[in-house]
Amino acid sequence: MRVSVAPGAIKGEVWAIPSKSHLHRLLICAALADRPTLLRSGPTAAEDITATIDCLSALGAKIERVPHGFAVTPTDRARLPAQATLPCGESGSTLRFMLPVVPALGVTGRFELHGRLPQRPLAPLDAQLIDGGVRLSWETPNVLRCEGQLRPAHYTLPGDISSQYITGLLLALPLLNGESSLTVTGQIESEDYITMTLQAMAGFGLTPPLVDGRYQIGGTDFKSPGEMAAEGDWSNAAFWLCAGAMPGGDITCRGLSAASSQGDRAILPILEAMGARANWEGNTLRVREGRRRAVEIDGRATPDLIPVLCAVAALADGETVVKNAARLRLKESDRLTATAQTLNALGAKITEEESSLRIQGVERLKGGAADSWGDHRIAMMAAVASAGCEGPVAITGGQAVRKSYPGFWDELSALGKQVSIDE
Repeated sequence: MRVSVAPGAIKGEVWAIPSKSHLHRLLICAALADRPTLLRSGPTAAEDITATIDCLSALGAKIERVPHGFAVTPTDRARLPAQATLPCGESGSTLRFMLPVVPALGVTGRFELHGRLPQRPLAPLDAQLIDGGVRLSWETPNVLRCEGQLRPAHYTLPGDISSQYITGLLLALPLLNGESSLTVTGQIESEDYITMTLQAMAGFGLTPPLVDGRYQIGGTDFKSPGEMAAEGDWSNAAFWLCAGAMPGGDITCRGLSAASSQGDRAILPILEAMGARANWEGNTLRVREGRRRAVEIDGRATPDLIPVLCAVAALADGETVVKNAARLRLKESDRLTATAQTLNALGAKITEEESSLRIQGVERLKGGAADSWGDHRIAMMAAVASAGCEGPVAITGGQAVRKSYPGFWDELSALGKQVSIDE
């Protein structure tokens, strides 16, 4: 799909789509609970969420899309399949959350992986699962086989690799017949996403106590509250909020929570530091253009924000430095390279280093051809960059947005941008 986006400001009002991060967790908790749950959310056809739904369905859960979200009938733990094929697509969250859950249920799992997902790391989660009695092997380059019953035990994971590994074990260990514990060592990156997991579990009656640095887990089942609501998504709203900070920008975004545990809510203080004007009215956030200035951005805790922030930084006064961003090389694309090359093709001045980017602001971008690199966040970044361009931006691989935000191009068009799509 080739998408052409005309130059010019992005203005108007949008509703935040449901948080993919929150919804993954709620769907898994609901599918493991003791009775049905209604998950209230806005509509979403994100491919990552579909992957989690398909994996849970393969384990026997029934998940129906209803007008106000999802109706989840949990899997019958007494009638689990001996083996299940779990289509993870390109969703790293789905794989990392489900990989511990499947052997905790005693099911042999065949995880089907696509895109760059087979190359994305699983260490040291895989070593902990193997120590816990699980056998992992590759049937094919795209199918990971997981066999054996995960044992109750003490597990240890470093906090500076991936919070998704920690979430996977937190969701899996309550399923075991016995007491387990989980220690998270060292500096914790993306701690807010661990908090999100614990809050989702608490909504289903599970609050693992933290004793001497260990989460004590076991002896309690997931208990459905009947209904739960998914939060609005800060990660995808970040693209609209950054559009508001671009030349001529003025965006009002509804449905976000200032008190959210989502780490990507950090987008707001970063944009304010960069000169954007922002104000809240209830759950409605308005962001308008101010005088953009260079800042230093730490990519350690919120790597998903870096591409679109670089689009803003490309038009800021001075040199912006993005540091501690090595993790971006392990995403759907090598996002350090993809961000630098895509924005440079549009007229930016970005220097790529091993784990950082240096962005020398320019007055305007020129526009031109942009490759999505098969990555939803790069495609959306290029669209936001069009607000600072003199000419149109032609994005190859625009279908990548389906991974997290299938309605993105329609929303951009509704905000007054001229968008043409060539399938």
